[in-house]
Amino acid sequence: MENRKVLKSGAFLVDEIQFNDIFIPEQFDEEQKMIAQTIQDFLETELYPNIDQIDSPNINLMKSVLKKAGELGLMGISIPDEYGGFGQSFVTQMLAAETIGAGHSFSVAFMAHTGIGTLPIMYYGNEDQRQRYVTRLATGDLIGAYCLTEPGAGSDANSGKTSAILSEDGKHYILNGQKMWITNANFADTQVVFAKIDKDRVLSAFIVEKTYPGVVINPDEHKMGIKGSSTAQIFYNDVKVPVENLLGNRGEGFRIALSILHMGRIKLGANVLGASKKAISDSVKYANERKQFNVLISTFGAIKHKLAEQVIRTFALESAIYRLSKDIDDQIELNKASGMDKGKASVEGISHYAVEAAILKVYGSEVLDFVIDEAVQIHGGMGYSAEMAVERGYRDSRINRIFEGTNEINRLLLVDTAMKRAMKGDFDLFGKANALAADLDGISGCTKTDESYFEEKQRVIKNFKNLILIVIQGASKYFDKKLILEQEVLNNLADMIMEVYIAESLALRVQKMEAIKGEDPSGLYRAILDVFVYDAADKIRKPAADAINAFVSPEVNGNYKHVTENLTCVAGINVKEARRKVADKLIEDNCYKF
Repeated sequence: MENRKVLKSGAFLVDEIQFNDIFIPEQFDEEQKMIAQTIQDFLETELYPNIDQIDSPNINLMKSVLKKAGELGLMGISIPDEYGGFGQSFVTQMLAAETIGAGHSFSVAFMAHTGIGTLPIMYYGNEDQRQRYVTRLATGDLIGAYCLTEPGAGSDANSGKTSAILSEDGKHYILNGQKMWITNANFADTQVVFAKIDKDRVLSAFIVEKTYPGVVINPDEHKMGIKGSSTAQIFYNDVKVPVENLLGNRGEGFRIALSILHMGRIKLGANVLGASKKAISDSVKYANERKQFNVLISTFGAIKHKLAEQVIRTFALESAIYRLSKDIDDQIELNKASGMDKGKASVEGISHYAVEAAILKVYGSEVLDFVIDEAVQIHGGMGYSAEMAVERGYRDSRINRIFEGTNEINRLLLVDTAMKRAMKGDFDLFGKANALAADLDGISGCTKTDESYFEEKQRVIKNFKNLILIVIQGASKYFDKKLILEQEVLNNLADMIMEVYIAESLALRVQKMEAIKGEDPSGLYRAILDVFVYDAADKIRKPAADAINAFVSPEVNGNYKHVTENLTCVAGINVKEARRKVADKLIEDNCYKF
């Protein structure tokens, strides 16, 4: 492992790192690029020519395309060599997830199989289970599914009613219950099923085979989007599950579920990045072909604004994704060095970054929704036509704000988790917050004249962080233990925290790019950073004011208002010209090449 500073989850709120402490996409090696190209070629040759038929829907065709992906080895990227995979780093896994993310409903089926359908067994299974199942899941010989959600148990997963009772002879668990919204339901061979043994308070997990008597799978649901993926209810009627198919220990199911959801959230961030890049390419290609008033619409300032904003948000998201991916790789290596086996080291490394996982899930899904909505708008009436790719992309995008825990749940989770980590002593959030709150009059943050370009960005981002700490301190002091019930305030904090993490990741990336390649004479990437940070100030100022107004009465709000304005003070920039610079490169390249 490189000698670099790796922050604990959430510690970015109080700590700072240097640009050489992060990984950026410009550092991908040739093997990683080759893997991404192999996946892209697969999409071009095997998926896109068949996508209409797959979405008709045709689950047999979907399964055959999944099998072809398995034959190419694409399903084994995250699986260790000894179980038939390629044992690639988490960074590489995320690059693969990004590339596959442009695959519409195929991406959903593929990621459900390779992620939540396979990795619970890889990470928590014993050697026998790994040999029986993971070796075949890694090649696509078996297809996997993950069965957690129930009609009465969605975000509150542990409230599920599916039950498991040990048989009299002690050889089987008798499974009864119902699961819903199960991806890959109608063609999965194996299912990771969560149920409570006897009257346990928490879930256990089981590996269930589709062919076990009593497993009944409903016809697929009719959905708004991702139509090619199989989504159905599954019923378990006195299903006899061999005791050797208990996954992990009794009562460990809830922990398994949470750990796998953290992983799913992170990888969803990569998936939507790939979908976003595809939507941008579709947007600019159309804008470079469509004429109105006898000129290409790509020459219009309003269209350039849309194209540029698509790029800026996507590029910023990408910066955060690979920053976190390398942190996870390093955490996994630290876990291995402490004596953990590969499976546990991996799952603990991923689970550690629960705060950042929630950020990427929420921010990424909302970036894609923005990008694909603008893509439809750029296409005008044609964007509403099913013959254009952006129409499918628009429908497919919407599920991502619901997948892996709704964005509402994840917003609450990221704030709650960060505060709990701080209270555990992982980082000194409250000490620094109390110090800032004790001297509100002494806080200033406006423009200085003796700073370099990146020093100015670092100061501004640090000011954003300080404002978050002040709001956390004020809200915690006022609401005390009832803060967890003040969801609107927690949402304010979540939006501020997300904006800071993405802004800092982008700033560090641009600085590292210049350190590697030298300053870009065109100023293109500084333009991206300038616009993002300039806009971030407004996106942080508003929720800060909203949260403060919830715990400080207007007549005594003066100090807080002064501090909010000071800590969101940024130098003015010509955002019109900066965005045009970004848009002009996109228009010239005629696809996303940032």
